[in-house]
This record gives sequence, C-alpha cells and structure tokens, in this order.
Amino acid sequence: MSRQDMHDCIGIGIGPYNLSLAALMEEKTDLKVKFFDRTPEFQWHPGMLINLTDLQVPFIADLVTFANPQSRYSYLNYLHTHNRLYKFFFFQKFEMPRQEYNDYARWVASQLSSCQFHSEVIGVTDSGDCYKVVVDNRLTDKREIHYAKHVVLGTGSKPLVLDGMEGLPDEDVHHTSKYLFHKKSTMGGSTITIVGSGQSAAEVFFDLLKEQENHSYQLTWLTRSEGILQLESSKLGQEFFAPDYVDYFHGLTFEKREKALETLDQLRNGIDPDTLNNIYNILYNHSVSAQSPSITIQPLTEVNKIHQEGEHYVLDCRQWQEDHDFSYQSDKVILATGYKPNIPDWFMEEFEERIVWEDKMKFKVSRNYKIQFKENQDRHHHFYTVTNLEHSHGAGATNLGLAVDRNIQIINDIVGEEVYEVQRDTIFSQFTMD
Repeated sequence: MSRQDMHDCIGIGIGPYNLSLAALMEEKTDLKVKFFDRTPEFQWHPGMLINLTDLQVPFIADLVTFANPQSRYSYLNYLHTHNRLYKFFFFQKFEMPRQEYNDYARWVASQLSSCQFHSEVIGVTDSGDCYKVVVDNRLTDKREIHYAKHVVLGTGSKPLVLDGMEGLPDEDVHHTSKYLFHKKSTMGGSTITIVGSGQSAAEVFFDLLKEQENHSYQLTWLTRSEGILQLESSKLGQEFFAPDYVDYFHGLTFEKREKALETLDQLRNGIDPDTLNNIYNILYNHSVSAQSPSITIQPLTEVNKIHQEGEHYVLDCRQWQEDHDFSYQSDKVILATGYKPNIPDWFMEEFEERIVWEDKMKFKVSRNYKIQFKENQDRHHHFYTVTNLEHSHGAGATNLGLAVDRNIQIINDIVGEEVYEVQRDTIFSQFTMD
C-alpha cells in the first residue's frame, strides 16, 4: 500500500473498546480507518462466558449509547433486530447476560467492514509524519503494509500468573480465563482449589458449587484478601466511574493517583452482591443435610508457590495475619490472579526509549488518551491508547460504559471538531472546591 492510500486511523486489537471506536467512526465520520485482530473472530473472554452470569454494568453501557442513543449499533437495536426486545422487557433486569453481550458485540463486528480478523500486527514504526503498520494476514498468508496518520492501541490485558505458579500442566492448573475450556476435566478431580479474589473467583466458585452435588470433589477458595468483600454498588459510589471524576483524577500527581486507586479498591475489585447472595444461599441449603458437600472458604491466606507431587499439587500457603505457614494439597487449581497490561513486544522495541513513562509499564497518557512522546510535543500524528489506563484515568478505565466517552474524545481529537458531544456536569458529586 502506498502512502497515497493513507488511513486516517488504524486500530490494533478488536476488543470492546476498539470495536466501539470502529462503530462510532463508521456512523458519523468520513475517516478512512482499519482495525486488526489476530483472532479468527470476535470473542469476549470466552473462557469465562459462564451460563447465568451477567455484566456488572447496565445495558446502557453498550458500545455506542453514551455517544449516540439513536445508533443502529445499540444493544436495544440488537434486541429489536433479533426479536428479543419483549423478552428483555419481561426479563426485568438492568444488566445484560454475559453471553448475550458477547453475541451483541459479535453482531456489531459482523457489520463493520473496517474490522479485519485473522490479522496480526507484528510491527509499527514511526515514519516521520505517519505510522507504518505491518500486518500478517493469516487468511491470505501475505504480509500487508499499511500507513496511518494515527494509531490506537487496544491490545487489552493478558492473564497474570504469579511467580511460583507457572509451568504446570494447563489442564490441572490454569487461569480463570481458561476456566470453561477445562471445566469438564476440572470436575473430575477430588479436590479443586480456587486461588484469588474478585468477581472471577466468585463466579468460578459459584459455578463449581452448583455442580458439586453431582460430583464428589472438595471445593476450596483461598484468597489473601481480608474477607470475601462486596462490590461498592451504591448510586453515589458509582459516580466515581463518571467522566467528571476522570477529569479530576487525571489532574492529580502520579503518586496521588496510585494512592487514590487503593482507596477505591472495593469499587474496582469487590464482588457483585447477587453473586455473594447466590453463593450463600447454596451453602445454607447444603448445610441442612448431614451429608453436605465439603467446602472450605479461607481469606487472609496468600498462596506463594505451587509444585507437583505425584498426581497432586501442593500449595505453599501463608495465613498472613497470624504469620502462619502451611501446605495444602489439591488435584486441580484455578488461578483468579487477575490480569496485566498486554503491551506488544514491537511496541517496546520501537517506542520504549521515545515515550514518557510514569512507572514501569505505565506510560504517560494525556487526558484525551494520547501516549506522550519525549520529542516533538507538537507532533500531528498521534499514538492513542484505550488500554493500560488505570494509573492515568482511574478506576473507570476498565468500565465498559466509560469506554464510549474515551472514544468520543479520540474521535473529536482526530477530526479536529466535536463530532460527538462531550458531556460533563453529569453527576451530583464534586471532587474539589473551585
């Protein structure tokens, strides 16, 4: 491709954030754009699409509604198109089922010609006034060269497996991101242990708890958290996810932003109250029977290492409040140990020395999502990011609803005018006195 065929923007990765950006660009701009993803098709956390689980945000936090409620890519239009609107009306829930969110996003992706799957970006270089993007097209087995004025990094995150837990057989010890892929073999173990906290740990525990009566496994949940803590879901508490708070948060120093994230931990990492209630209801009903299944739930416990002994695995544990070390044996282990930024190797090779870093793996990002370069502060070709933003934009950086406001700002910045309205003063809280 020659520079005469320049794209206005190329997106790397097609998760919900960049899919939202593609949809919003397609509807209201004349921008020439392309989005690439190495996977064969859109799939949103396929290993965790557990039956009867919902998103933790309302359906209004779809790919487009906060920018354009009249969009044909809205969740409500998806329901209408699939003759499911009345079913959803009688469903009487504000949250959409997780499997349906995945189906909705796949429906949007199927309509966007700008989204190209089976295509892995293997390199991006700065060509002075634009970016050169190298793509391996796995459908054609050809290498493609594209040029773009702007690039948006949307490579998301990848499973975090802690030191001392790697290199073990995947079918026995795996991250929650692979839970459904190994669920059948996992239930064949006599002891199953979940390590970690948060919503994913709770959902896996709940799913295995429902299945336990039909099997004979001991089910254990170990977490270093001080307790099995509920998500802060009060209405005023949720306002910390609003763009108004992001404006305030971004203006703090890096050190103050890091401390603020700690104070908002239950907004970010707590467990949905419905999930906790469902777990307790099963536990209580199990307890009626003298032959109730074997359950262990122990917070205040960190797992430092896992090693194999014969056909079993031994977890080296520490009850940190008592400063007491112990070992625990399990046939299967599921790691709910979270995620870390997925920053491609080519990005580090090309840009590591050229951009401003606030800390290790945390690049400095402007309020409108531009990665900050050391040189050429007046550069006209920008590298935006829609991931790895908690340190710069707060707890709402991984919130699906806020992704739309993020994309509004990127689109307006690229076009140079307000294509989509930026709405502020939208909440009752304020965070500083003028």
